[in-house]
Amino acid sequence: MGKDKLRKFAEVATFENVIQLDAGKEYKGKWAEKQFGNTNPVVLELACGKGEYTVNLARMFPDKNFIGIDFKGNRIWRGAKTALEDGIKNVAFLRIQIETILEHFGENEIDEIWITFPDPQPQDSREKKRLTGPKFLDRYKIILKPEGMMNLKTDNDGFYAYTLEQIELQNLKKYKETADLYHSELVDNVLSIKTYYEKKYLADDKNINYVKWSFEQC
Repeated sequence: MGKDKLRKFAEVATFENVIQLDAGKEYKGKWAEKQFGNTNPVVLELACGKGEYTVNLARMFPDKNFIGIDFKGNRIWRGAKTALEDGIKNVAFLRIQIETILEHFGENEIDEIWITFPDPQPQDSREKKRLTGPKFLDRYKIILKPEGMMNLKTDNDGFYAYTLEQIELQNLKKYKETADLYHSELVDNVLSIKTYYEKKYLADDKNINYVKWSFEQC
């Protein structure tokens, strides 16, 4: 590991807005009260990377709490540091493997989940790692409120098609979908937030896919 990564790992451990590994289990069912000191809705960004979506959503919606989740501390460092420097109090980061999400959040605790440009895990042998696979969807359904929403943005057409297939197989209700977000009527201030990776994809003239759904049965 390079010196810069080591520095970021050491620094992120001192950030009051970063909770790591087993420490997050103590917040289960009480994130709003314990981390943010309020009873506002809680929104997650999974595989948040540098946390651009988490931080920018927090700026837009000060009456909601936002938690970015990723396992790589050197990536979380950027978003967490920005939030601290800019005094954004309604944002936090949790460093865990997403597979363990049920150990860190209670039933019906979350209002909304965003998945932004995750690793599509394209190999058939890695289907179980896809963040919109059946086992992950089962986990999200438990922690989401009954009216809670799911959002996916991805440049990967195969992953998008796979996600739509899972939604159809489970007979879930879709609210919005497009295979070319920035040439659609759906784009708004929220969907216009661009992550580090999305900017790279757009520079390569890739289309951006988006779908919003819930666990309500059609």
